[in-house]
Amino acid sequence: MHFVDRVRVHVEAGRGGDGAVAFRREAHVARGGPSGGDGGDGGDVVLVGDEGLSTLLDLRYRKHLRAESGRPGGSKDRNGRAGADLEVRVPLGTVAICEAEVPPEGGEPIPCEPPRVLGEVLRHGQRLRIARGGRGGRGNIHFRGPTRQAPDVAEPGEPGQVRRVRLELKVLADVGLVGFPNAGKSTLISAVSRARPKVADYPFTTLRPHLGVVRLDDERAMVLADVPGLVEGASEGRGLGHDFLRHLERTKVLLFVLAVEPEPAREPIRDLEALEAELGRYGGFADKPRVVAANKSDTWGPDERRRVEALRRHAAARGLAVFEVSAATGRGLRSLLEELHRALAVGRTPAAGGDSA
Repeated sequence: MHFVDRVRVHVEAGRGGDGAVAFRREAHVARGGPSGGDGGDGGDVVLVGDEGLSTLLDLRYRKHLRAESGRPGGSKDRNGRAGADLEVRVPLGTVAICEAEVPPEGGEPIPCEPPRVLGEVLRHGQRLRIARGGRGGRGNIHFRGPTRQAPDVAEPGEPGQVRRVRLELKVLADVGLVGFPNAGKSTLISAVSRARPKVADYPFTTLRPHLGVVRLDDERAMVLADVPGLVEGASEGRGLGHDFLRHLERTKVLLFVLAVEPEPAREPIRDLEALEAELGRYGGFADKPRVVAANKSDTWGPDERRRVEALRRHAAARGLAVFEVSAATGRGLRSLLEELHRALAVGRTPAAGGDSA
């Protein structure tokens, strides 16, 4: 299945039905008296959260979303039927953003400056209205008065809202894996869960987020998100840029995965600072707890161990824990997972020290 996390759609709520002009046929009543009913309200366009969905793929080729219009009023005080809402099922984590409004009288769309967030779908079954249906018009029974016993006017139905809306999916996970391409994030998540992202020895193996459920025991579990690798300049849109960073916004804990390997030689302190700098420029991550995993420990020699010890001292000064792990062999992963779960429970950055198993 293709992963689609951003689509643009044209949404059109239903128009309200027109009120009716009608008269009863009764003897000795001027023109029978008014009996025109009200028009029905137009249907809304509504997003509905569905925990069984993981992508916006269904909407990639469904560019126009239209709700049903209300029916006109009838004679004998009969009101028109309301238009049915259009319910569109979306994955949890979907954000609806209004990009433009189409005026009721028609004409060119008016951009929303800046684009306005209409709401977010975070729970299964949650309903989010993104376009309101028009109100039905009143029939002529409402216009009868002392001096107007036989009104021959009624209200037309109001148009429904018409908008251009951007839908964005931000994955919902407990822990987000942060790292440069080929840091071993995909191997790590596949080692601790049933997620099976593509793994290869070239950059940007991961092009879509992968979620993995990690079960520590019968009562404890957490969801990890492996997202595309970060590059310097991502906060300005380089590489996968904002696509990467957007998927980290909803995670509760950040796991920095740093590759420490002989070839090519990586400088873990520089990598950590570069990752933190990109998150800082993007914004919104300052309060999230952090844990650091120094990965690929099965390949380390004396030089790599010296770099890891320097990393440990650097991280300790910031209150960060460093865990030595090997996603390929599983070494140190249990201790790392326990610390991540503690960070979730406590809601703060773990104490420095970590584990060197």
